[in-house]
Amino acid sequence: MNLALWVLITLLSGYLIGCLHGSNVAQRLSGVNVKEQGVKNAGASNATIVLGWKYGALVAFVDIGKGILAIVLLRLIFESTDLSLEYQWVLLFLVGASVVIGHNYPFQMHFDGGKGTASVIGVMLVLDWRIGLVGLILLIVVSLVTDYLLIGVLFLYITYIILAFLITESTMPIVITTALFLLALWKHRENIHRLRSGMEPRVSSVIKKKKVTHSN
Repeated sequence: MNLALWVLITLLSGYLIGCLHGSNVAQRLSGVNVKEQGVKNAGASNATIVLGWKYGALVAFVDIGKGILAIVLLRLIFESTDLSLEYQWVLLFLVGASVVIGHNYPFQMHFDGGKGTASVIGVMLVLDWRIGLVGLILLIVVSLVTDYLLIGVLFLYITYIILAFLITESTMPIVITTALFLLALWKHRENIHRLRSGMEPRVSSVIKKKKVTHSN
């Protein structure tokens, strides 16, 4: 199989895996479409805002899991091929990117999905669990320290670019991760606008809101 066909199959399969949305699972269980409430996003953070941390964790588990699944499956396929290590790395980063694109633009949701953060976490943890773990810790710590999830997310993507630089000598993974960072900026443009205007929800306010809700 030539490289062009490898790329095509990798992109298509990654996209279809990315279309499997944790928010759809949460909707089936709760009867609530998180796309219509909260900040109107299909990701784990909005599921937490709308439905609570248990549903948020469920959505995160599914969306992180599909990033892990795509990389693991492709690595298993590589075991029976003679592709060079450089090409394997490029395809691994491509399948990770296509999962994120599938998550952000799923066909069954009229190409209006989430923002890809959880899927990026899953991809990073399988590509290199040590750097992936650093990225996840930075996401959590920076979000808590700054009180804004958005800033933690941006640190996660920067760590992803660093991961691509460290684990492969090919330039293509760096190009792919940089493109995903730019896509993340685009998908979070409303959050960035709200942050500048002081209207972006704070992490602490979401936590306090849930505590009040549960106490009532």
